[in-house]
Amino acid sequence: MLKARLSDPDILKSSFDAISGIIDEVQMIAKEDGIYMDAIDRSHITFVHLELKNELFDEYSVDGEEKINIDTEELVKVLKRVRSTEIITLETDENNLIISIENDAKRSFRIRLIDISYEKPKTPKLDLPVSVEVPVDVLRDAIRDLEMFNDKIVFEVDENKLLITGESEFGDVKIEYPHAEEVDSKVRSVYSLEKVKEMLKAYKFSDRVIVSLGNDTPLDLTFELPEGEGRLTFLLAPRLEAE
Repeated sequence: MLKARLSDPDILKSSFDAISGIIDEVQMIAKEDGIYMDAIDRSHITFVHLELKNELFDEYSVDGEEKINIDTEELVKVLKRVRSTEIITLETDENNLIISIENDAKRSFRIRLIDISYEKPKTPKLDLPVSVEVPVDVLRDAIRDLEMFNDKIVFEVDENKLLITGESEFGDVKIEYPHAEEVDSKVRSVYSLEKVKEMLKAYKFSDRVIVSLGNDTPLDLTFELPEGEGRLTFLLAPRLEAE
């Protein structure tokens, strides 16, 4: 059985706020060193990897290795009831994920575990040539700007800047972010704006995100916690220009 107590619930809330908009059923695996999840959406466009190391939790214990099959929509319904100042505890019994929320009072919720035939997806092996670290708020503002014009988002990176653009017959928008990374080549790829918007719902996981891409390659958005205590990675397939 699992018991994991966390005093920063925003990490869990923001993770599954993003994941639930992409994938409806997942299998989390609780191991001695932490909680892990690998999942892919039904259209095989977006892959998600989540890891929450045991050092992140105020209290963490698990008997062996435990698989937790959960409906993400049901999980998010409960997580939305957690305030940032409250303490959250995850526990399991044979058929349920039990979520306890503590502040002045203690509230407990049981979410039925689901019976799914789950095959862990293989992590795509990508050698993306360019990576830049960007404040999450820069990307969130860019999404809001781009929504006025198009359903696509274009990422371009050269040796000096990250360029995010979108256009339509009514106008266009361009966002430039000067980076300090060593970039040897210029790259460009196009992605679904709606998919990237869903990923950025994880903005409370970390205030910075690592953006990795190449020419017409998948997009890698990775959020990392300090001291290696956790990581949330999204891999998104590119859109073809003809679309």
